[in-house]
Amino acid sequence: MRKHPLGVGVSAVAVIAAVAWLAIGFFGVHTLFIDDVVDEAAPVFDTDVADIGAVAADVRRPGEAEAGPSAAPEVVEPPATDPAATETPADTIEPTAPTDATDAEPLGGAPTSETAAAEIVTELTGTFESDAHPTSGTATVLGNGTGQRFLRFEGFETDNGPDLDVYLVNSSTGDVSDYIDLGDLKGNIGDQNYEIPEGVDLSVYDEVRIWCVRFGVGFGTATLMPT
Repeated sequence: MRKHPLGVGVSAVAVIAAVAWLAIGFFGVHTLFIDDVVDEAAPVFDTDVADIGAVAADVRRPGEAEAGPSAAPEVVEPPATDPAATETPADTIEPTAPTDATDAEPLGGAPTSETAAAEIVTELTGTFESDAHPTSGTATVLGNGTGQRFLRFEGFETDNGPDLDVYLVNSSTGDVSDYIDLGDLKGNIGDQNYEIPEGVDLSVYDEVRIWCVRFGVGFGTATLMPT
């Protein structure tokens, strides 16, 4: 019995559609041919000591007036009581130079505007090595002493793929059972920043891993070491 050509055609289209969905929708094969390029500048920290100092410099002691021109003090002469008293000229009260409010010291030893901004330093660094996919570049942890830290990739490049995340991994486990997820990989090529949650112990979570969540595959790993 011969099948109707229309039925054969519909079946073929259905099979092709199913294969296309698996290849693109699930396996994300198309991402292997598309690069997501990013180029982020160095991270901006929230806390700046210089800003705090500038505000503190404007704090004055209670009762101090705003800086500005002041009227000269009035010269007061003592009243004459008798002729004998008027023979000797009374000392004239010398005017006191007005105090410039800007010279007043900040309260409680608060930092002044001359306080330097918190210095951004490199705390840890590592070089990416390939896992399941070729990966290169450097991973650096930047901090400024306030507790806020960023993980920065420079010269970074790997293959693109579906559901790629950036993990901080506890290397002592030998796998990725203990990790901190810093979020989706912003791009498979280029410089990029990821803020590290406050309080994370980077002596424990000492590996950066590009991880494909969908298939449980590592693309590349960088071991963080003190500089």
